[in-house]
Amino acid sequence: MIAWSQYEPGQHRASCPECGRGERDKTLGITIEWDGKGVAHCFRCNHVETFRPEQGVHVTASDTPRIRATAPIAKHDTLSDYGRDLWAGSKPVAGVARGYLTERRCCIPPADGDLRWHPALKHPSGYVGPALIGLVTDAITCEPISLHRTWINADGTKADVDPPRMLLGGHRKQGGVIRLWPDEAVASGLGIAEGIETALSLAHGFEPVWSCIDAGNLAQFPVLPGIESLTIGVDNDPAGIDAANACAVRWVHADREVFVTRQAENDLNDTLAGAA
Repeated sequence: MIAWSQYEPGQHRASCPECGRGERDKTLGITIEWDGKGVAHCFRCNHVETFRPEQGVHVTASDTPRIRATAPIAKHDTLSDYGRDLWAGSKPVAGVARGYLTERRCCIPPADGDLRWHPALKHPSGYVGPALIGLVTDAITCEPISLHRTWINADGTKADVDPPRMLLGGHRKQGGVIRLWPDEAVASGLGIAEGIETALSLAHGFEPVWSCIDAGNLAQFPVLPGIESLTIGVDNDPAGIDAANACAVRWVHADREVFVTRQAENDLNDTLAGAA
């Protein structure tokens, strides 16, 4: 119950004695009158207490069940059955997907790479439309771990949904890449970039290329056996530059050759779009 004696007259907020999740979880509103009378009400579970100096405390039981925090959804160690079915149902880049990439000045990756498309993929908002689908695999083991989806239009714009790019929920991203060119195409050199479109822009000057999805993954991109030269398509922002530097240092320390792109625009795809 509430320690009424510690409150002065006025309005107060506190943790509910019924459903509270800690001192910072202040869902209980307390009102103390000048004559000492008080009332408290929890806005989450409807717990009510009243206090009268001459009578003490009266508690009104909640008419709604106590709300319990739900346990976080465990992440899949590998790609879920849903993800595998979606990947199996996707197609090599063609149609709207090819039109989108062409309008974006991107190289079209080989059909045996890990970028496909789906002509009618449902977005969480309810929208259904074409989408690029990238298979995210562990950079070292090649194990499928997630899917990256981008809802698109043939004119080079993204679909009017929020957000237009999504990874599968409940799946691991860390350590993952999208192998836009298959392992068989990688000999002694490899190009990497954060996003799919930046990587496919880098492919105009260097291939094979992979997408690391974001700056965090690029920064942690591991040194892979057999690859003697790494080309990094850097995003020209603080996070992108720091990620490229961290990756480059790791590979240089492993006695590998490293090249890092430089451009005035944010990324290579912006450079190509501006030159068109």
